[in-house]
Amino acid sequence: MIIRSIYIGNPAYLKLKDEQMYILEPSTKETKGKVPVEDLGLLMLDHFQITISHQLIQKMMGNNVVVVSCDSHHLPHGMMLPLYGHTEHSDRIKDQLEASEPLKKQLWKQTVECKIENQKEVLRRLGNYYEPMIDYQNNVKSGDITNMEGIAAQHYWKYLISLDFLRQRFGDSPNQFFNFGYSVLRSIVARAIVETGLLPVLGIFHKNKYNPYCLADDLMEPYRPFVDLLIMQWLAINSESEELTKEFKAFMLQIATKDVRIDDKTRPLLVAVKTTATSLYKCYTGEKRLISYLELI
Repeated sequence: MIIRSIYIGNPAYLKLKDEQMYILEPSTKETKGKVPVEDLGLLMLDHFQITISHQLIQKMMGNNVVVVSCDSHHLPHGMMLPLYGHTEHSDRIKDQLEASEPLKKQLWKQTVECKIENQKEVLRRLGNYYEPMIDYQNNVKSGDITNMEGIAAQHYWKYLISLDFLRQRFGDSPNQFFNFGYSVLRSIVARAIVETGLLPVLGIFHKNKYNPYCLADDLMEPYRPFVDLLIMQWLAINSESEELTKEFKAFMLQIATKDVRIDDKTRPLLVAVKTTATSLYKCYTGEKRLISYLELI
């Protein structure tokens, strides 16, 4: 099956016909394109004059398509996912709820170690100062009680961008590029969690009563450096750009189909993220001890 990520940034009317999503020009009803719903993984809507039929929404929810809506700043603002995406949903939620705190602390330790390893690899590939990251990774404790993730992040961003750079949601450029990339990644991870039969609100580390995607925020951490590397490659070619152009968004939406390395196999990121979510469930049941994450090698 071909999994596609579709970005729509112009006025459009979207409807279901012959098991496909038809994209029509609103005033003339002229068909601009069509995509089989079963081929869709992510649909991003980035214009206030987009109309979508309820029949199409239902079909997409039945196929675990994540629908992302952008705000007036053209940044992802919300996502729509099915309530459940697995036949054993209730049993899997039970296993998720019964996971012990010591287990979750060990799983978070693995997650932080993998994230720092991938951050180190990004710095190394770019020819930047990475050596301290080795010590940070080796000193991660259960539950990361000494906050090696935060300490490593301070070094990482200084040598990835500049010594005075502050990584912030509403910070100066190039923060906006990372914000957009992470929003796309978060949507992909949330989709995989639902498809695996787990609740995205129940994290292994992140806990926030205002956050419905705590588990997605956990599992995406080791994938962030992969997004960072792609953004740095984009900025190297488009060094003067400070706008989230349609070209950049189209580039970032390709991450779902880009190949990564996981469990000694090369897989599209969308498949790799599902492997990660599935391995987490197996850790909950005792079938596995380690979460499968991508490796930047």
